[in-house]
Amino acid sequence: MRHAAAGDRDSWESSDESRPLTGAGRRQAQGLLTVLEPHGVRATAAVLSSDYVRCRQTVEPLAAALALAVRDAAALREGSPLAAVLDLVASCGDTVLCSHGDVVSELVLHLDVRGLLLDPPAWPKASTWVLGVTDGAVLSARYVGPPA
Repeated sequence: MRHAAAGDRDSWESSDESRPLTGAGRRQAQGLLTVLEPHGVRATAAVLSSDYVRCRQTVEPLAAALALAVRDAAALREGSPLAAVLDLVASCGDTVLCSHGDVVSELVLHLDVRGLLLDPPAWPKASTWVLGVTDGAVLSARYVGPPA
């Protein structure tokens, strides 16, 4: 998933890694369980996130509802290479991943070129792609819009 709405990058005066969610972003984060429940999120074995504050804040309510800890994954950091993301996706099983727009868009466009998207490519904040992975290979990708 892409992290929820965060403060404006250009007006944030501290490190970008510490930029938090806005009020709207916190509401989006609270709504993720409801939006993802029809897609089997209760079977999630792990929650992995970029270590940026806005990503962790996005999945913390979901992880708490699933009684899981949020673990950092370097492959989900902003600017991570597609190969690292694909390796993580191939190896992580039933896991929620939270990353940034550049990482999510590159992954979605890669899957689109391979003909695996079941929906048109999109990646607004707090949206999710549910990936069908078998034996480490992505076989399908279904879009789930952000919480209202």
